[in-house]
Amino acid sequence: MKAKFQMLILATALLGLSLACTQQKEADIPSSNLQIAAVESPESVINRGEYLTKVIGCDHCHSPKKMTAQGPVIDIDKYMMGYPADRPLPEYDAANVAPGKWVLMNGDLTAAVGPWGITYASNLTPDPTGIGNWTFENFKLALTQGKYKGIESGRTIMPPMPWQSLGKMDETDMKAIFAYLKSLKPIENQVPAYTPPMAMN
Repeated sequence: MKAKFQMLILATALLGLSLACTQQKEADIPSSNLQIAAVESPESVINRGEYLTKVIGCDHCHSPKKMTAQGPVIDIDKYMMGYPADRPLPEYDAANVAPGKWVLMNGDLTAAVGPWGITYASNLTPDPTGIGNWTFENFKLALTQGKYKGIESGRTIMPPMPWQSLGKMDETDMKAIFAYLKSLKPIENQVPAYTPPMAMN
């Protein structure tokens, strides 16, 4: 009986030792191994960025449009290039866009006139006239703090750019959008500078 009891203890000890050798604690596994499943390929990051960009509607304001029988559609050849540099702004009456009055948008939503002045949708392609020289930190600063061109000492980004809302998105999503924008075809287009209220006609 004593021998059987000793054999049972020995078998239990061996089983415990075997389990200890074959099962590592999570803390013992290199963190890089734990994160492998969470790492996305560059292509999947860009695809997510495209999805987010279109769901959020970035291209609604940052892309010129073509008028069709179904209404305005994005001009894919000018995708994300912002307000066309060679296009004159339509005439407007400054009295109609004073505080408490109207806010006007041009026909393809790439320019807006309001009490804050005149704003033009930026070029978001990776051309030097767009975001070609931007780092992710510039992009993040533009979205989270509303800094023009992502420069800390820069002016505040004016309406209708909804940076106050966009700045609340997860940094992973910001990185995906930035990766997507950087993957686009570069388009040279120096968007006109912001016009403050005092300089309006």
